[in-house]
Amino acid sequence: MIGRAAKVGHVGKRLLRSGICVCVATRVVIAATAAFSLAATAAWGEGLPEALAKAYQSNPELNAERARQRATDENVPQALAGYRPQIVASLNAGLQAVRNLLPNNTVQSASLKPWTIGVTVTQTLFNGFKTANSVRVAELQVQSGREALRNVGQGVLLDAATAYTNVLANQSLVEAQRSNVAFLRETLGVTQKRLNAGDVTPTDTAQAEARLSRGLADLNAAEVNLAISQATYTQVIGNPPAQLKPAETVDRYLPRSRDEATTLAFKEHPTVMAAGFDVDVASTTIRVAESSLLPTITLQGNASTSKDADPTLSTFATNQASIVGQMTAPIYDGGTAASQTRQAKEVAAQSRLVLDQVRNQARTAATGAWVANEGAKIAVAASESEVRAATVALQGVQREAQGGQRTTVDVLNSQQDLISAKARLIGAQRDRVIASYTLLSAIGRLDVKTLALNTPDYLPEVHYHQVRDAWHGLRTPSGK
Repeated sequence: MIGRAAKVGHVGKRLLRSGICVCVATRVVIAATAAFSLAATAAWGEGLPEALAKAYQSNPELNAERARQRATDENVPQALAGYRPQIVASLNAGLQAVRNLLPNNTVQSASLKPWTIGVTVTQTLFNGFKTANSVRVAELQVQSGREALRNVGQGVLLDAATAYTNVLANQSLVEAQRSNVAFLRETLGVTQKRLNAGDVTPTDTAQAEARLSRGLADLNAAEVNLAISQATYTQVIGNPPAQLKPAETVDRYLPRSRDEATTLAFKEHPTVMAAGFDVDVASTTIRVAESSLLPTITLQGNASTSKDADPTLSTFATNQASIVGQMTAPIYDGGTAASQTRQAKEVAAQSRLVLDQVRNQARTAATGAWVANEGAKIAVAASESEVRAATVALQGVQREAQGGQRTTVDVLNSQQDLISAKARLIGAQRDRVIASYTLLSAIGRLDVKTLALNTPDYLPEVHYHQVRDAWHGLRTPSGK
């Protein structure tokens, strides 16, 4: 009995020392668990709406697309120019040597300085409706370009939301891994002291060292991921991340059912809208090609004055003015117009098939986004349950270790399970936010107006109306 009591006392002494590890584990787990909670409750500087507003105003990809759209707007005044007169001024001047043989066999020579100045005005009266159809094509291209711009805007806002939540999540993961490393260092120190006291074997120390090495590797990986996400944040949003507020989902803007989501994507997604306008562009282009087979009627007015200056004889001046109507009708052009018409019809058929393809892709993307968003909700709930269960498990292992039924390695394993569960919860919360923004983008409603961002909305129609009826001017509306 005495020997058994001595053995129990020795075990109790070991557990008393291992209780240090238990306390350390508790402190570190609390710190690791609180890392993301702090990010979720602190009232910090820049929130996700502010970051989205910055990206909307300063993102180079989006600004480049806006410039492309402004260039597309210029197709309309260029097409409208077909309705307007063309005015050309001309000036000819030079030297002319004249040598005349007279009837009496004498030669008369002179040096002339002729010059002519004139103005020609040409007005097209009819060109087979080419101008009208060209204007219609240009206007449809503008409409298609606006939808393409809206789609790029959605992509930029989604990229910004993704970059924001990645930084937020990676910051929490780094803090959790740092707390884990601090715990492992302290645990290794305690284990080495116990080894010196003869309470544990070198195997326990090796296990603690291995776990510390793994923790350092995990911390390094988390820091690398954080640095990458910070660089991506700077690229997309325009400034390095500072103190970030928690990111919220956009569930209040989302459809209530999968069918509603697919219906909205089928009808309202900008890629679908752009493809629909492209079909109209291709169909109208057929009529533009057919106009080459119809006659053209023009009215041309001309006024000019010319002089032949002869310093030895006399000066002759001629003034002319004319108005001429002209009609040209193609008879055979080698088959060019016919080929262009057939080509336009094939392009129109292609555009209709592309529209069907884009609609199917939009429907599939909306379905996938809906399922992913619902799955993200389940993943968050499951991860929260896992964290709660892992916390209870760790507490149980701690109590069992105090009773001699568990070792320090068991506590380490349980604590690692909790850290891994917390990392999965952080990832699930990040995925939850991104999934909601992805679904909003999939139905075509990820924009400044829907999100009510505190930034002016870019209105492409403003520039369109500024240049549509411009008859002249080399400067852009912005003054360039």
